[in-house]
Amino acid sequence: MAATLWISAQILPLSVAVLLALLARLLLTGCLHEDGLADFFDGFGGGTNRERTLAIMKDSHIGSYGVIGLIVYFSLMWSLLSTLPLTLACTAILAGDAWSKFCAGQQINFLPYARKEEESKAKVVYNRMPPGAFIFAFISGVVPAVVFLPSSMFWLAGLMPLVTTAFLILLMKKRLQGYTGDCCGAVFLLSELTFYFGINIVYQIYIN
Repeated sequence: MAATLWISAQILPLSVAVLLALLARLLLTGCLHEDGLADFFDGFGGGTNRERTLAIMKDSHIGSYGVIGLIVYFSLMWSLLSTLPLTLACTAILAGDAWSKFCAGQQINFLPYARKEEESKAKVVYNRMPPGAFIFAFISGVVPAVVFLPSSMFWLAGLMPLVTTAFLILLMKKRLQGYTGDCCGAVFLLSELTFYFGINIVYQIYIN
């Protein structure tokens, strides 16, 4: 994403370059996270209990909550990155992706899988992180922010994904008593989105 954004912005308006950067991730990941986010919105928007929520999330068809949720998500993502200077937008992507994935990954340490393993769409169920894996994940999440962000003031933005992940974990515990693969994708994207909110807030208050 960062490379696509930087290269595209040399010859195109920043707003167009951000769209191409988002498209690059969609192509590389096969919309894996975004599919989870749409299912998450559909399930938690249309479901009224655990069983109904899980059934909606497993349905391959997208509903109105999923469509509206993706439109709002991409609109916010595009707006937040487009309003930043090019260099800061690129470094924010490098830092935000890694840190948000670490934060989102903590759901497997606090929640069990909500379905039986054979019911998993991807046939993948994660185990809780052993201490070594947690330390490695933490270092991998922190180092990009320390290396790439231009000012330590921007580290404050890292609080946003932590709060977002904690809120969503509590929400999933209350509704599902666990997590699903769709939840993993959704928590990552929403945590990353709030990181960019934090970057913009710090930039407006302390830097701009």
